[in-house]
Amino acid sequence: MSEWAIRIKVLVISALFASIGNTIATAKSGDMVTPLEALPGLALMVVMVIVGCLVQELLEKIFKFHLPTIVYISLVAVLSSIPGFSPIADFIIREFNKISLLALCTPILAYAGISIGKDLEAFKKQGFAIICVALCTFFGTYVGSAIIAQIVLKITGVI
Repeated sequence: MSEWAIRIKVLVISALFASIGNTIATAKSGDMVTPLEALPGLALMVVMVIVGCLVQELLEKIFKFHLPTIVYISLVAVLSSIPGFSPIADFIIREFNKISLLALCTPILAYAGISIGKDLEAFKKQGFAIICVALCTFFGTYVGSAIIAQIVLKITGVI
């Protein structure tokens, strides 16, 4: 199977999981969005990912310069959703508003768990030190985020 066939297969499976997660998340909030209603927004996201990957491959062939794929995908998504710049921006915004961010996190976290499980032997070889580093990183990220949130909420007058 070609690399692009695998990419598209993974994107479609991710969109299916996200649509199920979106239905559950939006039902809990009281404004349920069915998988069929979320389909245009998720299809747009899949197309944006494909276009971003194509742009990355094209620019890397031309300029021999590598940036992470997410940079190109984000650029495509941002440019296509700017009102006045993109003729379909209003449609994109309307469809993306039907999709819960939590629903998109579900497949991503599942893939991360699978990835960690796949490399468990390499993780074990790192020993106890890697666990300490990971815990310190998680703790530091959490505390840092809480401090930043506290400052921003104080400045904006929310609390």
